[in-house]
Amino acid sequence: MSQTHILVVDDEPNIRRVLKAGLSGEGFEVTEATDGEEAVMAVEESSPDLVIMYIRMPKMDGFEACSRIRERSTVPIIMLSALADPADKAKCLNLGADDYMVKPFGISELLSRIKAVLQRSNPS
Repeated sequence: MSQTHILVVDDEPNIRRVLKAGLSGEGFEVTEATDGEEAVMAVEESSPDLVIMYIRMPKMDGFEACSRIRERSTVPIIMLSALADPADKAKCLNLGADDYMVKPFGISELLSRIKAVLQRSNPS
């Protein structure tokens, strides 16, 4: 059985490093993107099993990236934000995101949400 591949998208190197370490330690294969443009290309090129993406990024924000990814893919997407803004959460979900988390959060909560989203997207 192959590893579950997760694409982590955030413009902050420390956030990517922490998420990669935590997820890799749980057996996930993790690749990284630094902005929405890279995320869209990475989804097209490597077909990850799940995307974890921050909203506020340069070049292309997470809203636009989520929308563009949804045009071509049904990959599960968990959006991250530093703000607990109900309007942002609604926008993400309306654009096709599967879940929304507010920073800071614990790795155990993130792992639980990843497992739940993956189960819903692949119920077999």
